[in-house]
Formats: sequence, C-alpha cells, structure tokens
Amino acid sequence: MKHLAEYRDADTARRLAAEIGRLATRPWAIMEVCGGQTHSIIRNGIDQILPPEIEMIHGPGCPVCVTPLETIDKALAIARRPETILCSFGDMLRVPGSREDLFAVKAAGGDVRIVYSPLDAVTLARSRPDREVVFLAIGFETTAPANAMAVQLAAREGLANFSMLVSHVLVPPAIRAIMMSPGNRVNAFLAAGHVCSVMGTWQYPPLAEEFGVPIVVTGFEPLDLLEGIRRTVAQLEEGRHELENAYPRVVSERGNEAAQAVIAEVFASVDRAWRGIGVIPASGWRLADAYAGFDAERRFDLAGITAEESPLCQSGEVLKGAIKPSQCPAFGKECTPRTPLGATMVSSEGACGAYYNAGRT
Repeated sequence: MKHLAEYRDADTARRLAAEIGRLATRPWAIMEVCGGQTHSIIRNGIDQILPPEIEMIHGPGCPVCVTPLETIDKALAIARRPETILCSFGDMLRVPGSREDLFAVKAAGGDVRIVYSPLDAVTLARSRPDREVVFLAIGFETTAPANAMAVQLAAREGLANFSMLVSHVLVPPAIRAIMMSPGNRVNAFLAAGHVCSVMGTWQYPPLAEEFGVPIVVTGFEPLDLLEGIRRTVAQLEEGRHELENAYPRVVSERGNEAAQAVIAEVFASVDRAWRGIGVIPASGWRLADAYAGFDAERRFDLAGITAEESPLCQSGEVLKGAIKPSQCPAFGKECTPRTPLGATMVSSEGACGAYYNAGRT
C-alpha cells in the first residue's frame, strides 16, 4: 500500500471532485473505455461524488465481455474433445456460451485448466506431447505481447501440439465505432492506461481531431480517474479536443516498442465481431500467415460454428453505453452472477457485475 495510498487519499479526492464541480457549467457525458476503470469508479463511489452535470458512461473495454459468443462456443467444442487440454485464464470459465460454460464442460470430464500465463500452456504442451494443448487467447492490446511471445516460443521449439484460439480486440477502432453509432451521446473519453502502456498514445490524436472529442489517458486508482475527469471537463468547457496523458508514470507517446514489434510479427489485422455489438472493421488481431499452423480455429475446423445471444440479455446496449446495467429488464432477476445471461455479469471487469456487487439498482 505504500505506493498506492497517495492515489487513494479521500481529502484530495473531494478537492478534485469540487474542482470538477466548479469547472462544469453544462451536462457532459464521459465514457471510460476500460472495464477496470468502471469497477474502480463504482467500487469507490466516484460517480456519486461527481457533480450532477457529469455522467459517466461505461464503455466496451472489458475483454471478457466483448469476446464473441461464437468464440466461447468454439472453446467449448475444443474442450469437449478427448485429445485436448484447453487452457484459459480463470475469468473465462463462467462466461456463458449458447448452452453452457467451460466449468460445465470441465465438470463433465473435459480437461479444462486455469493458467496464469500463456507460457504456462506452452510448458504444458512441452510436457504432454501426447495431448493437444490449446490456449484461449483473448483480450485487448495489453495481453497481446505475452500471447505473441508464447507462439514464438512454441514455433522455436517445434511444439506441434500447441495452438491458440485467438480473439484479440483493439481500442481505437472501438472508439471510432462508438462515435459513428446512431444515437451516440459520448462527449469525451477516458482511455485505458494499461493499453497505452503497450501501444502508446500516438493513435488517439487523429480520433480526437476527427470526432471533436477530448481523449484523456488515465490510470485506475481513484485520484488517477478524478484527475482524468478534471482534465476532460476542462477541455470540454474550453472547447478543446486533444489527447492528454494524465498517466505519465506509466504511459509514453510511443509505448513499448519492443512489445509492438513482437505483436507485428505474430499477429495480423482482421475485422472482429464484438459480443453484443457486432463486427467492427480492423478491430482485432488474428495469427499471421507465418504462424497459421498454431491457429486452433483452423486446426480443429471450427469455422462453421455460429451462435445467437439470449433475447433477454441487453449487454450489447450496456457495452455501447446506451443504457446502464440496472436499466436492463433482466438485471438482478433472470440475470445474476449465479445465473448470468451475458459476460458483463460474470467478468471481473463487467459493468453489470460491478453494479450488482455494489447494490446499484
């Protein structure tokens, strides 16, 4: 806590909220893109100490939540095969597919294992040459370098029994899609600091200029978020639309160029479907042709799997910022963390789960 307490000081938080109140002269809707930021805002009651002019809109930056239903069903199909070991981060196991989740497949005898790094899956493939080891590789730009390194390592060692089911998504195309969507009311964005720590901030000024919206990069602690909101409101009130980096202790303009080089070698751009939202052009990565032999979707011939969302679930509207979680008719009724209809209720970064756990109705 030594290095976190300074970013959680209650008196400073109140002063920042008061300053935001002095700056705001009209209503503004600000979207925090990242699900981690959403949870911090709700858990710390940041939205409740802001002036009434400021509305926080929760964006689609939860990687678990936007992983397409088809990808979950493909992971389930792989996990059911007797020759495979499916490896995943733990927060994916309760994400509902069309009929069940990975926990249900594991309970029925499927070999589904929680790992803490894609390199754990490579190690498993090395020790179990008799089994097909598949890593479920999801996430935004933040998780891509480690996933790319795992594929490089498997290729270097000639691990023919290792593959990845890839569903990476990218933040800048999502911002573009939100700004171009009918009924959009977002006036500004808080960009995710961990994504920018990898990719830098250079992609965002053109978006701020094109759509006339401030974009402020911020972290996840209460004072990080309040300072990001303060800077955003200042820009809005002054009629500016610029990229500002309010997280310089972690983020630089160019980002981690070594990580970007690994990503560029292993992955290629692709149009990607986002759960509840639809296809966003050039918003994802797939394995590049040079590494196609490690593509689980090709290896297990999964291209024909399609899926449909529950008609009761409005997580897509939540992810687009059109409604708050508690405005979904199924929230807290048919849909709870024990009986989730969508990933936004079970993910550790999902807005619906954040609202439910905080008692927001």
